[in-house]
Amino acid sequence: MPLLSLQDITLSFGGLPVLYGVNLQIEPGERVCLIGRNGEGKSSLMKCISGELTPDSGTMVRQQGLKLARLSQEVPAKIAGTIYEVIAAGLGELQELLIRHHSVAHELAARHDEALLAELDALQHRLDAAHGWQAQQRVESVISRLGLNADLDFATLSGGLKRRVLLGRALVSEPDLLLLDEPTNHLDIAAITWLEEFLLSARCALMFVTHDRMLLQKLATRIVNLDRGRLTSWPGDYANYLRRREEELAAEESQQKKFDKKLAEEEVWIRQGIKARRTRNEGRVRALKALREERRQRRERTGTARLQLQEAESSGKLVVEVKGVSCGYGEKTIIRELTTTILRGDKVGIIGPNGAGKTTLLRLLLGELAPQQGTVRLGTNLAVAYFDQQRAVIDEEKTVLDNVGEGNDTVVINGRPRHIIGYLQDFLFTPERARTPAKVLSGGERNRLLLAKLLAKPANVLVMDEPTNDLDAETLELLEELLFDFSGTLLLVSHDRAFLNNVVTSTLVFEEGGRVQEYAGGYDDWLVQRPQPKAAEPPAAVPKAERKKTKPSGPRKLTFKEARELEELPGKIEALEAEQAQLYADMAEPTFYQQESSVISKAKERVATLEQELAAAYARWEELEAIQSAGG
Repeated sequence: MPLLSLQDITLSFGGLPVLYGVNLQIEPGERVCLIGRNGEGKSSLMKCISGELTPDSGTMVRQQGLKLARLSQEVPAKIAGTIYEVIAAGLGELQELLIRHHSVAHELAARHDEALLAELDALQHRLDAAHGWQAQQRVESVISRLGLNADLDFATLSGGLKRRVLLGRALVSEPDLLLLDEPTNHLDIAAITWLEEFLLSARCALMFVTHDRMLLQKLATRIVNLDRGRLTSWPGDYANYLRRREEELAAEESQQKKFDKKLAEEEVWIRQGIKARRTRNEGRVRALKALREERRQRRERTGTARLQLQEAESSGKLVVEVKGVSCGYGEKTIIRELTTTILRGDKVGIIGPNGAGKTTLLRLLLGELAPQQGTVRLGTNLAVAYFDQQRAVIDEEKTVLDNVGEGNDTVVINGRPRHIIGYLQDFLFTPERARTPAKVLSGGERNRLLLAKLLAKPANVLVMDEPTNDLDAETLELLEELLFDFSGTLLLVSHDRAFLNNVVTSTLVFEEGGRVQEYAGGYDDWLVQRPQPKAAEPPAAVPKAERKKTKPSGPRKLTFKEARELEELPGKIEALEAEQAQLYADMAEPTFYQQESSVISKAKERVATLEQELAAAYARWEELEAIQSAGG
């Protein structure tokens, strides 16, 4: 039985319907990716599913007791509390127990108090009875993996950090159906990779919108496309969707050409002279009227953005030379002893965790920030254009026109003047939309506005800080082609792994201790070349019942049985990880969810069991290694 069924749903906001006769079913365990151009109505469809919007007509049937969670692009107002409290709110009734336990534990860490100790003990008993330790572990794991500080006040966070917290709240709630709207925005690569693995092993059904094509390819078992109010379903992965979608659009174009030819012929016929009008038949006239009405109601596809770079006169061969550079704030070192040379035509990707210092590195490379140690030498004839992820170059109160034209009616593109309205239409802004204030634009429109500003100025060095957020797939691919063909120099900060693979020729990667290491190629090339990570650590949060282990009173040697166990553990862990990897691969196949429900459930249960077995095996391995090291 489907979790959710939409039947003939229609929704409009005064103009053409955003949703028109939409039908959709979501089955347990499915991972459905919703694709569509910016502004097509993807978020509106998700709001209808979650109950935040009521459709104008149609029927929506939810499975009885369906538990649903949604991450929206907008941050809801009036959310208060610490990060821990906001994320724990996704647990429902357990949240108050966990929030109080977290608070009391922190107070006890600061001061010893018998009353607090007694309250903590009582809370632990209540959590034991409610099976709350697993929920606590989920909350703490999500906070850690998303790189959040549990005790920060939610209200003080940036918009990007707030969305990360709300993603955490959605993930810990363990819903039957999880709706995610651009979940990778503002996540670094490590967090995106963890999110992929989390969602692959999750037991809930998933519907998600994303511009991250690698995430889409790994997660989606089915793709649904929203185009001109209509929804079409495409079983299989993204590559299959792209191929079949191109075939459908080609067939649609061919059919429309035939239709338009017939309509033109009939229009010529009805305008013939008096003799033709005497002999014409009324059936043919009625048919022509029907053709005219059908043509009037046709909704054309949104045009494709037309992106064009203005290349300035070439820079010198050397763009920037960095020798032994270190930089930091206070006692914290951000970049340590970096040496690199960037030449004309290099396309350099910059990879690192959120907060590592990627923007600081850009400022050093551009000469905007003086290093504390070492030297930075800039080349000659540099014309720099900067795409800022914070959107600081957008004046919220000004219109789109004024943001790009800066008071002028024309812009000069490759030596030729163009009217600003025509130029903005290349970036899919209608004349009406071009006259609206920037503050009302969607995320995708803001990014297109930034591109319009960036590409209106000649440059031989492009600096792009997270340019891909909120762009639809077609605009992303156009931007990739543009940057690939750019003869100048590119400095690109991005968490979009496919974008890095397709554009950059080398990467600067932030590693431990402020070290920035240079690698040839893009993201996949870095994965191959980087030092292999150490064995995973056991989970930080362990259920209370498993924490009551006594430590040996002093150094001892391994027993024969323990030594044998230690010898066999690496092989056991390798086998468990291989089985886990195979299960993840099987579950990513589009045919997986076409099997019997019992087979699907068994596989998901095995994934959960494997995680526990691996955690226990790693913990045991470290325990035995510690005994062996201490015993000599």
